[in-house]
Order: sequence, then C-alpha cells, then structure tokens
Amino acid sequence: MPPELTALALAGLLQAAQYVLFAIPANKELGTRYTGGSRDFPPEKGLSKRTARLQRAMNNHFEGLILFTLAVTVVTLGQQSSTVTQTAAWVYLAARVLYIPAYALGWNPWRSAIWAIGFFATLTMIVAALV
Repeated sequence: MPPELTALALAGLLQAAQYVLFAIPANKELGTRYTGGSRDFPPEKGLSKRTARLQRAMNNHFEGLILFTLAVTVVTLGQQSSTVTQTAAWVYLAARVLYIPAYALGWNPWRSAIWAIGFFATLTMIVAALV
C-alpha cells in the first residue's frame, strides 16, 4: 500500500479514537439517557470545557479529513506518489495527532499553528500531484 494510503487509513483510525475520547466523557457528563435518546432538545446541562474542546477537535478533523482524502486520492489515482507527497501525508497525520491535546488543553497559539501545518501539508500533496 502506498504510504499516503497508509497515512489515510491511520487518520481514519485517529478519527475513531477521537470519537471515543469525546464520547466517554460526554456520556458521563450528559448521561446516557440524553446521549442515547433522540436529542430533540438541548441537554439540561452542557459539556465541560475540555469535553467541548474534544468535540470541536473531533469535528475539525472530520473537516480536515475531507481535503486530506481528496489529496490522497489525487496522488494515488494519478500515480504521483513522491518523497514530497509521502512526507506531507505523514506530516498531516502527525499534526492531527498533536492537534488533539493542543485543542483539549488550550495550547494557544500553538493549536492554530499545528492546524496550519496539517492544512499546508495537505495542500502540498495536491500541488505536488499537479506538477
């Protein structure tokens, strides 16, 4: 399997891990009666600051994963894998791993810098595939 696809598969597993990191405290804080229900109404009490941050980090990865998947698809189907695209794929994955504690623990402005590294790694893959 090309390294870019391996990084994509690991990014998918990371997304699943982020869901668990969020879901466990969310269930404890909101109660399984709410989280297992239809959620037609807002919860009586909100999430803690850290759990809400974990949710936002998870949602942010869903957004980033769309563009990263596009980049991996273009590189792989276009048979444009190179040292640049492979390195960029691993940089994206490393940035996404670091983004979780950066967001959960409020590492400002580092959280935004880590996000930007992952974003530009993804753009690098797309541009490298076009060159």
